[in-house]
Amino acid sequence: MDIVAWILIVVLFIVGMAGAVYPILPGALAIYAAFFVYGFFITWEPFGWIFWTSQTLIVAMLFFADYAVNAWGVKRFGGSRASVIGSTIGVIIGPFVIPAFGLALGPFIGAVIGELAAGSNAEKSMKVGFGSVVGLFSSIVVKVMMQIAMIMLFILWIVF
Repeated sequence: MDIVAWILIVVLFIVGMAGAVYPILPGALAIYAAFFVYGFFITWEPFGWIFWTSQTLIVAMLFFADYAVNAWGVKRFGGSRASVIGSTIGVIIGPFVIPAFGLALGPFIGAVIGELAAGSNAEKSMKVGFGSVVGLFSSIVVKVMMQIAMIMLFILWIVF
């Protein structure tokens, strides 16, 4: 049964890491679920309140960082609230509409449409669209680092 649990844990870790890049996947929540799988199937013994508090804080920071870093990219390039909303919608819808390139084009197109709707000219809208892509990829880097930290903390907790 331990082998099945470990396979499920590894699968959840992989899904979690893929979720850092592909926003429709649960990301940090899949990694968090892996800790519960370990507890239910193997043992809860290594996990105390410090472990759960630190992991929960990381998950909360991930949710905040995901939005904040993307919004920072849009705002840094002069975007309005409408372009932040458009970029966020583009991140979610883009991969479905344009499967191969939707992850990058979705937020770009969403931010450009949002900025045009806010009354900006095409040049500024394109600049803001580029900022949304910068924000998206910056957000991915932050999420990957934080999710690796979650997994490393888990490994350290069960080994030591």
